Amino acid sequence: PLFKTICLSSLFTMSNNNNNSTPLATTAPALVEAPQSAVTVVGGTAPATTTAAPATKIDLPTRLVLAALSGMGAATVCHPLDVVRVQMQTSSSFRNSYHAATSIYAQSGLVNGLYAGISAAYLRQWLYGSCRIGIYSYLLEGAQQQNLAAGRKKNDISFATKLGMGCTSGSIGSLVGTPSEVALVRMGADSKLPVNERRNYTSVVNCLTRIAKEEGVINLWRGAAPTVARATVLSACQLGVTSEAKEYLSDSGYFGVNGQWLGGYPMMFCATTLSSFCANLAANPFDVIKSRMQQMKTTPGVTPPYTSMMDCFIKSIKAEGPMVLYAGFTPAFLKLAPYTILSLTLADKLTKAWTGKEAL
Repeated sequence: PLFKTICLSSLFTMSNNNNNSTPLATTAPALVEAPQSAVTVVGGTAPATTTAAPATKIDLPTRLVLAALSGMGAATVCHPLDVVRVQMQTSSSFRNSYHAATSIYAQSGLVNGLYAGISAAYLRQWLYGSCRIGIYSYLLEGAQQQNLAAGRKKNDISFATKLGMGCTSGSIGSLVGTPSEVALVRMGADSKLPVNERRNYTSVVNCLTRIAKEEGVINLWRGAAPTVARATVLSACQLGVTSEAKEYLSDSGYFGVNGQWLGGYPMMFCATTLSSFCANLAANPFDVIKSRMQQMKTTPGVTPPYTSMMDCFIKSIKAEGPMVLYAGFTPAFLKLAPYTILSLTLADKLTKAWTGKEAL
């Protein structure tokens, strides 16, 4: 562009000298955008500086929608693993993940067994997943723009700050999405109950309206404390570690220039797999408590099995030992790893395709 500017300006100047007409060189620079902050133009007067317009920040609603769509894609693939995880965490009758999966399929089939509650899973992505990834990416971009405005490197953001962003987005998303989480657990675990005790929800709407009508609206947020605690820890590790690992791997040179070898997919795979393990290790105890509190049956006038998060924690350890807190760790990780890989990779690539920017 600079070479073109100089050439065009020279031609206009020569034409002006030959024809003794109004100088055209003064308007020539407007035809070509100067790539540098200051450009000297031959034969005319050009503005001393050309300042690039500041990058426009992606609005939060766009971030939320892209995050929700990414989550739905991941949930479609990973939902059977979530059903296995919930049933293993609420019952000790399964020997391992394979036994749980085959038993659920043999008893209830694919649609009503392994894919029970898929509508609740989709709703969860629009309530919880959208906030978790969308708010995090929005906060991350804001911090990056502040760095650029202050003359610092774009990604000069501490790991602790990224963890804090993950905590914020996870807690907000979890509080908003707890009703869908309750429905997901209820619908996923219903098939393992005795026939006369099953709730037989027909859809996520049916589940939520019946809970509100039969048990009270407040019960849509049953288990909110462990749910928010789990989501806070999970999102901090999942999103913060992914961003940190992505930056490290991009700079390592092992994955090509800026980590873009094979479109950046191998780098994202490694970063999200590492974050999945860290997140699952930290969040599984909260997950067990959450699932048990959300699944328990209550009767008016009768003390429920668990009265609080701490009560559930103590009773579970007394009855089944401390390792009960890591019940379902394998299916939880087998579900979380592909879910994290798919959802965060989709979020990153969809955001890149739609806006030209990255999500993480």
